[in-house]
Amino acid sequence: MSHSPAQQLGQIITAYWQSQAVYVAAELGIADLLSDGPRHVDRLAGQTESNPDALFRLLRALASIGVFTETAPRTFGLTPMAEPLRSDAPGSQRSLARMAGGEQFQAWGHLLYSVRTGQPAFDHQFGKPVFEFLAANPEQARIFDGAMVGIHGQETAAVLEAYDFSGIKVLADIGGGNGSKLTAILEAHPRLHGILFDQPHVVERARAAIESAGLSGRCAIEGGNFFEDVPDGADTYLMRHIIHDWDDDKSRTILDCIRRRVPEDGRLLLVESVIPPGNEPFGAKFLDLTMLAIPGGKERTRDEYERLLAGSGFTIGRVIPTTTEISVIEATPV
Repeated sequence: MSHSPAQQLGQIITAYWQSQAVYVAAELGIADLLSDGPRHVDRLAGQTESNPDALFRLLRALASIGVFTETAPRTFGLTPMAEPLRSDAPGSQRSLARMAGGEQFQAWGHLLYSVRTGQPAFDHQFGKPVFEFLAANPEQARIFDGAMVGIHGQETAAVLEAYDFSGIKVLADIGGGNGSKLTAILEAHPRLHGILFDQPHVVERARAAIESAGLSGRCAIEGGNFFEDVPDGADTYLMRHIIHDWDDDKSRTILDCIRRRVPEDGRLLLVESVIPPGNEPFGAKFLDLTMLAIPGGKERTRDEYERLLAGSGFTIGRVIPTTTEISVIEATPV
């Protein structure tokens, strides 16, 4: 059945009804509780300290859009769309649902503030920038790490398929977070050495994962501030979804630090969405609003990346598309 433009617009206007319902289910861990089979809502309510009737209404609504299914009266089970809400599911989306539906949803509620002022709504709502908030809230930081893995997991495989890392000797992953990306690259290229660099409290969360992957001998872990300096000793510097977190001035500060360290025959790789011209749908056009409202950054076009990089002494050699929306922007010193 076709919908009128007004009906389609109405679905867009109320889309948060669905996303917030998913958030609540993720926060309560419903999918984890159903991993061994369907359960009656009264049992689920007891396990989640929820009101049984209210929980039934939540799950009934989610079942109507394919997230969970009512297998018997007031008894619910998993569906293919509910499976990724399990904490242990490959490519789990539970942390993403919790992050997007929690403090980020609150920041999005103040998008009007960002559009009027050009300033992050997150800072306005929480009184501090998002990365300071995460540093002060370890549980939210853990959820953030999980959300980034859920978002970017498929991207890593796509980047490895699209870009040849074999000629690199030492790869520095700047703002590398929990190390999942660098770990995958090092595992795919046994002769490659890596440097994982991020804030001290962030890389400490990554240390155990690097060690458990058996990569301690090939991966140095360094904590610091990429607005002040980055590690020396790499021939290639990589940043994935880092520059988009920051406005042009702050981005140039980061790029200037890398330019001081990268050798003249080295490379800089930016893994980012590159916004195409025109009216066609492209996910990063809405991700751009997230950057506006939360960290205060932006998504960029190729022309904008060329100007930004030129200001720090780099020139773009290639923009290599992947099977996802992200591309590998390869830049060299000039």
